[in-house]
Amino acid sequence: MPHTAEWRVRLHLYEDDEGTTKARVILDTGTTALTGRGAAHCHPADRNVPEIGDELAAGRAMNDLAQQLLNTAEHDIEGIGAPRPITGEVTGWPT
Repeated sequence: MPHTAEWRVRLHLYEDDEGTTKARVILDTGTTALTGRGAAHCHPADRNVPEIGDELAAGRAMNDLAQQLLNTAEHDIEGIGAPRPITGEVTGWPT
């Protein structure tokens, strides 16, 4: 059965007064919202390149969001009565 959906993702980046770049990414599925967070701090001996801090913080926030989404999917799969995967098995629908 075909299925189409559109989920919205918003990414917010900001740097605090102490030089830490913080990122917040919000996934809105229309029925659920998940928020991932990440941060990056420039070492005092390194050259300050804001783009690198943005990339690190955003990547860490998206990684956090991805893990939350995978955990939610695993919980939902278990909720429909599917057995827990054997250690080392990838959770998901069979292909």
